[in-house]
Amino acid sequence: MISDLRTAPNQLTLLRLIFIPFIVIAIVDEAWGWALGLFVVAGITDNLDGLLARLLKQKTALGQYLDPIADKLLLSTLFLVLSLTHKIPWKFTVLVFSRDVGIVVTSAVLYATTSLRTFPPSMFGKANTGAQIVTLFFVLLREISEAAWVAAAKELGLWSTLVFTVASGLHYIYLVGRRLRATGSPAQPPP
Repeated sequence: MISDLRTAPNQLTLLRLIFIPFIVIAIVDEAWGWALGLFVVAGITDNLDGLLARLLKQKTALGQYLDPIADKLLLSTLFLVLSLTHKIPWKFTVLVFSRDVGIVVTSAVLYATTSLRTFPPSMFGKANTGAQIVTLFFVLLREISEAAWVAAAKELGLWSTLVFTVASGLHYIYLVGRRLRATGSPAQPPP
């Protein structure tokens, strides 16, 4: 486990986790340029860690769990903080959190009660993550720029996030049902 933590991709993922409180502080302090800059750097580390894992052949089991956790913590935290500061309407944040909590709880239950051990992201899940990243970028940029196209991009991003959040949540339910039927292993009742 320690050697997995020392790989370059996992170090970048840990760096992304370290950025989260600093982005939150920048938002609370209304230092929008810093918040946006740190968010962009965090996004770069997200793309770089996957690229390095492939190029350096440093894909690890830890990285497969740590990377999506870092993504979800970053995105969910920013949605929450930006709703608390009235930059994102609560309905979007509630949907994002509800979907993510639902997926985490379902995955944990399935892991504990069935033979399912992997939960790969779906195309809708990846589209949802992309929509959230783009939305957060434009929400932060809107605090720096009053350009009409930035405001329009922010609105489009928010509604795209809503659509992809619902679609990916429903798709996840469908995939879990299909995988459970394919394994033929119903959930074991608790002892």
